[in-house]
Amino acid sequence: RFIACPQLARTVRRCLQRGAGPGPQPLLLEFAPGPGILTRSLLDAGFRVVALESNLDFFTDLQSLENSLDGQLKVIHGDFFRLDPLAKGALKPPAVSSDKLFETMGVAPVPWRADVPLKVFGIVPQQLERNRLWRLLFAMYECSSIYRYGRVELNLFISEKEYTVLTAKPGKSKIYQALTVLAQLGYEIQLLHKEPWSSFATNLKNGGLAIPKTVLVPNDHLCLVRLTPQENLFTGGLKPSNVSTFIFMVKQSFAKPKSRLTDRLNSWSLDNSDTLLQALEIPKNAAMCDLYPEDYKRLFEALQNSDMFAETLFHDEVLTSIRTMN
Repeated sequence: RFIACPQLARTVRRCLQRGAGPGPQPLLLEFAPGPGILTRSLLDAGFRVVALESNLDFFTDLQSLENSLDGQLKVIHGDFFRLDPLAKGALKPPAVSSDKLFETMGVAPVPWRADVPLKVFGIVPQQLERNRLWRLLFAMYECSSIYRYGRVELNLFISEKEYTVLTAKPGKSKIYQALTVLAQLGYEIQLLHKEPWSSFATNLKNGGLAIPKTVLVPNDHLCLVRLTPQENLFTGGLKPSNVSTFIFMVKQSFAKPKSRLTDRLNSWSLDNSDTLLQALEIPKNAAMCDLYPEDYKRLFEALQNSDMFAETLFHDEVLTSIRTMN
């Protein structure tokens, strides 16, 4: 767990206020607030905050802060990254149901194309960081978990390494990945702030920082990134009901990112690949890592309309991928 210093708290407050329109702002859900340094800064700025804390020691202190305020802060015992587990039966905290969480917050579902119903803020733990980003992305495409309530906006501190992957450009075969394509299609990605690792304390006994080692990309900062689901994501042939197949198609495409698109199409039992690529204005010799995110969406929509595409080839693999992601 990383804990921000007071100076950084003021910077975060300004970042979260940036771009805010007139009128009442959506409720802010802060996960893993710890000792509440950032929480107090957000409250001072006038935010209404729901703090989701799993550590009982921090939870007790936050409750004291809640009791000193007049409804501006609500503290809930729970773990944001243990929302909606697949376990059967009643959930034991810190696991929590998103339905129960949203009911407690008083946030009702809105249509996908409506305004943002809720803003989320927190520092993503470095352990299994990539897995956590994947799970959020998958839930967004499926409109499940927190995204059953609309286009929930994420404001996350993530490692500079993962931010570089999220914003990579086509052709960079080592960092342009399936996660890149799906994130850029699904989210409007805004970098709000970059902060050196040294600005964060930690509650580890040895006082050290678990800074991930990296070779290909810089990783000297934590990046505060705003991820707002695209309002027009589900236009055309992409729907929550078929996104599992789309996600699997993209992930399979990057198994060999330098392979030719025509070879991949042939492996999917598509006999008229040349005609399809010509219609999509994609070069025949294009490699999988050369395609822009929009190209993948157009390709998927074209395949959905093709009688030659054997989508059933994906069925078992898609189900396995879904179970693994969850």
